Amino acid sequence: MHQKNIVTAGKELTATSRVLILLHGRGGSSDDILSFSSHLNVKEYSLLAPQATNNAWYPYSFLAPTAQNEPWLSSALNLLKELLDEVLAKGIPTEHIYFSGFSQGACLALEFVARNANKYGGVAAFTGGLIGDKIYNENYKGDFQGTPIFIGTSNPDPHVPVERVYASTNILKSMNASVTEKVYANMGHTINEDEIRNANSLIFNAQPVKS
Repeated sequence: MHQKNIVTAGKELTATSRVLILLHGRGGSSDDILSFSSHLNVKEYSLLAPQATNNAWYPYSFLAPTAQNEPWLSSALNLLKELLDEVLAKGIPTEHIYFSGFSQGACLALEFVARNANKYGGVAAFTGGLIGDKIYNENYKGDFQGTPIFIGTSNPDPHVPVERVYASTNILKSMNASVTEKVYANMGHTINEDEIRNANSLIFNAQPVKS
């Protein structure tokens, strides 16, 4: 089970904060994803980056039968719910709470918000889709109330089939999210500059930070 280990950066967490929860990919770390956040317009945000135990949120592909990824998947989702509840307890409204992740972290971010839909500040998912050997509609509930969600991916991608991205977008839209989906031909399993521009303009509402 995941140990609670939240690495923080950015502004101090207060009731007036904008909060970005960042989720690293398989084999990555909180430090990795916090380093990536320097490309996003989040200098005024409080940054919270949970560290997955053994550097993976769940052991198998996100397309494996869900039971194969237990108890790690449920543990990861529970950790995020606990973290979200702690942020809300500070008096921070949901519309000031943002989520972002890459690869396995993007899958986990999308799965979590779809299971706990609300009017969030926004979600930036870099190469990810909803988790499971198929889409389990019964897991998803709530209303995004226009929450902006950006999903970028490569076609093909070695880990995330574009068909699952399309299916995930449809589910999120059906829950009243404002989804922007960008598919890049032969991009590879990475994040490109156009994705960063889109995330900044659509989610973080500003021009990209110069790197």
